Amino acid sequence: MSGILMMVIAIVVLGGAYLLYGRYLQKKWGIDPNAKTPAYEYEDGVDYVPADTNVVFGHQFASIAGAGPINGPIQAAIFGWLPVMLWILIGGVFFGAVQDFAAMYASVKNKGRTIGYIIEEYIGKLGKKLFLLFCWLFCILVIAAFADVVAGTFNGFTADAEGIVSKVSANGSVAMTSMLFILEAVALGMILKYAKLNKWINTAIAILMLVVAVAVGLNFPLYITRDIWHIIIFAYVLIACVVPVWALLQPRDYLNSYLLIFMIVGAVVGVFVSNPSCNLAAFNGFNVDGQYLFPILFVTIACGAVSGFHSLVSSGTASKQIKSEKSMLPVSFGAMLMESMLAIIALIAVASFGKGEAAAQGLTTQPQIFAGAIANFLTAIGLPYQLVFTLINLAVSAFALTSLDSVARVGRLSFQEFFLDDDVDEENMSPFLKVVTNKYFATILTLVLAYLLAKVGYAEIWPLFGSANQLLSVLALVACAVFLKKTKRQGCMLWIPMFFMMAVTFTALTMTIIKLSKAFMTTGLTLGTTLQLVFAILLLILGVIVAIQGVKKLVEKRDSKEVTE
Repeated sequence: MSGILMMVIAIVVLGGAYLLYGRYLQKKWGIDPNAKTPAYEYEDGVDYVPADTNVVFGHQFASIAGAGPINGPIQAAIFGWLPVMLWILIGGVFFGAVQDFAAMYASVKNKGRTIGYIIEEYIGKLGKKLFLLFCWLFCILVIAAFADVVAGTFNGFTADAEGIVSKVSANGSVAMTSMLFILEAVALGMILKYAKLNKWINTAIAILMLVVAVAVGLNFPLYITRDIWHIIIFAYVLIACVVPVWALLQPRDYLNSYLLIFMIVGAVVGVFVSNPSCNLAAFNGFNVDGQYLFPILFVTIACGAVSGFHSLVSSGTASKQIKSEKSMLPVSFGAMLMESMLAIIALIAVASFGKGEAAAQGLTTQPQIFAGAIANFLTAIGLPYQLVFTLINLAVSAFALTSLDSVARVGRLSFQEFFLDDDVDEENMSPFLKVVTNKYFATILTLVLAYLLAKVGYAEIWPLFGSANQLLSVLALVACAVFLKKTKRQGCMLWIPMFFMMAVTFTALTMTIIKLSKAFMTTGLTLGTTLQLVFAILLLILGVIVAIQGVKKLVEKRDSKEVTE
């Protein structure tokens, strides 16, 4: 199959899904464009901040994409292009987009609260407590994995086999541009909040800022070591996690969304111009190098198909910025389908290389393989390879860095919410509660644990992250299904994804625990192995208990407390 044919199939399937299935869900669940959203009802200038649809879409898309839709399909390509493509399209439409839309809808209908509060309201307080603990542990994993990805992308130095150190200009350019993005985001936030300009003028300003940052980055690379970048990134995340969303989170994601969309459009153009051949086999079997298609495929490809992390963004930050309920379809359902398109592009990218060809070109990591392939495609229209390669690397790092902004805030909120109940008097809390619910304490504790785990390395964390991420999607689907049932809305479209992902995640986490236990017995007590094993066991136990509680609520008969919104 050619790259063009893969792209056409994806565009038709995903575009048709938005127009048909998305609108069907919108009508079935009863979206009310006249309803007052939590962004207005609870506006506080920090978390609840009304924003235009394009701004919230930028935040949602930039936050959920991360490194997942690029890394996942490239890693899973060992099974062949056919199972990867089928899971991206089927999972993206019927699993991921439905989950993201349902999570945002449930949150908007419940004061913009997180999935944790949805579970408390419709499943019970114990379920909420366990879920929030699960969510907090998961966020630590995400921060650790993505921080290491970004630090690697920014690392300005490399050493060859003989130990000779040299500078990496592409990484230096990416690092400088990304740092400028942060400064420009603060300025853009001020403009968006106080200047009250026309949205087209805001767009023009954002694009101009983007061009300036890229130009400066290409001409003035910033060379810093990986270890120093770890510290800088965590310091940035600390600040981004506690400042008002309008001051950094919204404008940064808005700014980055244009870079990411330009990258996707450029990649699509490159595919149609160069029409790369597919050098992957359609199917390589159910067991490849000791990796089993089930559950590995469905855990490895998360963000391009279905990802529990998305539900945290949909219900944790984006739902508090929605101006109108009608914006939920493009922001949640639409952003997920856009991410599925990115995953298809990643599949075409890795399929364009023959066996050993990418490694021969010095492309060893998934982001490098992706960037190298897109650069190859766009040379067909005369664009310089090195320029495109640097820009694509910049876009990939932007994905991961914007995800860090959001997930750190969600982790902080989850930790705080764990200690807060409706009956807690926030004016007269005990000293202990005042400390653990303090946003600075919650943020610092979360980031310290994530920093320790990040030193283990991205490659070691990713398998555990994938399993935990997909189990989180199970819990989100359970919570949303119970919400729809309790409010007398149709939720049967969530059942098959929910039970299928249960089978996937419980199998994957059990396999991960067995593998880590063997490593623990072999290597002894090491920080990395111990942390991962503890996290895996806790996540599995918490996930199973919450899932059982939710399913019980789902199958019980309706009671008099169930009401329609």
